[in-house]
Amino acid sequence: MTLWNAVLLAAIGCLALKGAGYLVPASVLEAPRPARITDLLTVALLAALVAVQALASGQHIVVDARVPAVLVAAGLLWLRQSFLIVVIAAAVVAALLRLVGWAA
Repeated sequence: MTLWNAVLLAAIGCLALKGAGYLVPASVLEAPRPARITDLLTVALLAALVAVQALASGQHIVVDARVPAVLVAAGLLWLRQSFLIVVIAAAVVAALLRLVGWAA
């Protein structure tokens, strides 16, 4: 099996799974437990994506300027700052750490 065959097979599988989601009755999805699971699943997937992007470099875990920047961004979001301020502050923290040579 070539790489393109695997990609096409995965795409067809994802499309079939999405189509199967439309067959689930609304009463099942609106029940309290599935609704809570889907809410938590969204947060967990987003956290996993952020962690992978902030800590991974190829096959290795790397702690560099992105980690303090993400921590600053999380703190500002916890304080309910605007998104623009969060992004700018995180970028400034990462840039300053790289400038002084404390992080790669």
